[in-house]
Amino acid sequence: MSTSHDEHAHHDHLTRVAAPEGVAPGTGYTHVVWGTGRFVAVSGQCALDEHGKVVGEGDAEAQARQVFENLRHCLAAAGATFDDVVKLTYFLTDIADLSAVRTARNAVIAPDRLPASSAVQVSALFRPELLMEVEAFAIVPEGGGS
Repeated sequence: MSTSHDEHAHHDHLTRVAAPEGVAPGTGYTHVVWGTGRFVAVSGQCALDEHGKVVGEGDAEAQARQVFENLRHCLAAAGATFDDVVKLTYFLTDIADLSAVRTARNAVIAPDRLPASSAVQVSALFRPELLMEVEAFAIVPEGGGS
């Protein structure tokens, strides 16, 4: 790899490469993230409260906030935080809602710690009121969270 050390952002157990050689820099995500520790996979989370009721019907920003709150709870169950997230995958019924998702993400993940990401528009989710689903992969350092 001919990327210089200065282009790598290190934070504890994770390394991020925002612009690998030969790849255009991403906007709002990191191209490559790796680390050492315990791997955590969090299932796709939707805008459902703890009782399974939809939060923010018709409101992408409200749904995105609930999704990230659910992700926070799931990460915590594994001893992880948003600092440990290495990959987010966004499934949106309307890709135009990506800005609302990024706003909610930016409220919980620092701009210098953005994970790798993929965003996909889908025709439907498991309930018609739901606008998005977001899954997360994280790596927790050995011996606990970040």
